[in-house]
Amino acid sequence: MHFEDYEVIIGLEVHAELATKTKAFCGCSTEFGSDVNTQCCPICTAMPGSLPVLNKKVVEYAIKTGLATSCEITRYGKQDRKNYYYPDLPKAYQISQFDMPLCVGGYVDINKDDGKKRIGITRIHIEEDAGKLLHDVIPGKSLVDLNRCGVPLIEIVSEPDLRSSEEAKLYLEELKSILECLEVSDCKMQEGSLRCDVNVSVRPKGQTTFNTRTEMKNLSSFSAAVRAIDFEAKRQIEATKAGEKIIQETRRWDDAKGENYAMRSKEEAQDYRYFPDPDLVPIVVSEEQIEEIRKTIPELPSAKRERFVATYGITDYEAGLISQSKPMATYFEKCVDLKETPKTVANWLLGDISKTLNEKNLEPSDISVSPEDLVALIALIDKGTISNTAGKKVLSIMFETGKTPDVIVKEEGLEQVNDGDALKAIVEEIIQNNPKSVEDYKNGKTNVIGFLVGQTMRASKGKANPQMLSPMIKEILDNM
Repeated sequence: MHFEDYEVIIGLEVHAELATKTKAFCGCSTEFGSDVNTQCCPICTAMPGSLPVLNKKVVEYAIKTGLATSCEITRYGKQDRKNYYYPDLPKAYQISQFDMPLCVGGYVDINKDDGKKRIGITRIHIEEDAGKLLHDVIPGKSLVDLNRCGVPLIEIVSEPDLRSSEEAKLYLEELKSILECLEVSDCKMQEGSLRCDVNVSVRPKGQTTFNTRTEMKNLSSFSAAVRAIDFEAKRQIEATKAGEKIIQETRRWDDAKGENYAMRSKEEAQDYRYFPDPDLVPIVVSEEQIEEIRKTIPELPSAKRERFVATYGITDYEAGLISQSKPMATYFEKCVDLKETPKTVANWLLGDISKTLNEKNLEPSDISVSPEDLVALIALIDKGTISNTAGKKVLSIMFETGKTPDVIVKEEGLEQVNDGDALKAIVEEIIQNNPKSVEDYKNGKTNVIGFLVGQTMRASKGKANPQMLSPMIKEILDNM
C-alpha cells in the first residue's frame, strides 16, 4: 500500500523458538503438542528453592544466528529478570537480557525489484517463553498450560529501516529462511515457533525525526503482518490529518476482522524493573567458541540463490523462491544430481508441488514424493509415455499413496496414445461431429484447431499425445 504524503516507519521484533530438545533452564522436553502440563518441573513452574541452569545449546544457537546476520558477539554477558505479572508467568518475571544482549549490530539484506536493501538488526538476545492461557475449556473460566514455560527463544530486533509492508514481508521471509538454513528453529508459525511484534509510526515525507509509534501483537502469519501494517499506517495517517494525537500503546491485531484495537497504553515508559538474575552465572564467550560455531554455518540462502542462478541457469526469481527453504533447496539439488534439467525441476517445484503443499497446509520438508520418483515422473512425460496433464494427476496420486509413477500409470491406464492410426480415427470423428469448426477454418479462423485439439483430448480421456494432434488436424482440414 502506498501513501502519497506520508512515510511509514516499521520496526520488527521477531521471536523464534529454538530447536533444542530441552528447555532453556531445565531438562523438560520442548516437544510440541503434548498433553497439558505434562512437560514442566519445579524449575519451570517456579517452585520455591528451584534453581535454573542455562542450556549451553541455547547460547550456541543464538551466536550462530548472530554470526549469520553479521552481528558482533558479546564476549561477556548476563541474563536479567524482566518483572511483570501475568497468569501464564509463574515466576512473575521472565528471564531475558536487558543491557548486555548476546548479539548486536547486524543486518539482513532483502531483494527488492529495484535492488538490494540492507535492514539493520539492533540486537539478538536470548529469553524464555511464557505459558499459555486456555480460555475455551471451561465456560467463563481460564486455565493455564505451563508446557511452554521456559522454552528457549531468541528475540531479533530490527532497526526502524523498513518503509512498507512489502519490505517487512521480504525481511521476514529472508530471516525465516536464514533460521531454517541454520537449523536453529523450525519456524513453524502455526505452532508458534516464529512470532513477530510490529512497531509502526508515520511521518510527513521529508521529515527526519520519528513520531510516536504503536506496537501490534498477535500476528500469526506474514500475510497477517502485511495487512496489520497497512491498516495501522492508514489509521495513523487519517488520525494525524484529523488533528488527533497518536498515543504510544500496544494494539492487538484481529485478522478475522481486519482491524486492530488498543490493549494497553504505553504513555508511561514501561518499567520492567530489570536486574541481573542472581541465580545465573555470567555468559562468557571465548574467541575459540565463536570460531567453532562459525565453522558450522552452512551456505546461507543469499549465497545459495546466487549460486543457483550462476550454476543452473534458472531465473533469480525462481532461485529466490527455492532457496528460501532449505528442504526445498536440498530437494531441488537432489533432482538435478539425478541428471534432470534444472529448469524442469524448478517448474515442478514452484508449480504443482508448491500448489499441493499450500492446499494441504504442508511445509517443503513434508514433500512425500522422493526426488527419484519425481525425476522418474518427468522422464515418463519426456518419453511421451504420458501427457503433461496425466503427469499432474500422477503427482497428486503419488502424494496421497506414495506409489511410484510407473505403477500409478499402469493402474490408472494413463499411457499416452502415440499410435498415428488410432489418433487419426479419433480426430476424423471429432471433425465430422463439428462441421461449423470446419467451415470456420475454411474462412480463415485457424484458432479452431485448438478447440478441436481440446475435443480430441476429451474424447481420448486425456491419453492422446497433444503434440501429434495439431499437425494432424491441420493436415486433415487442409485436405477437405
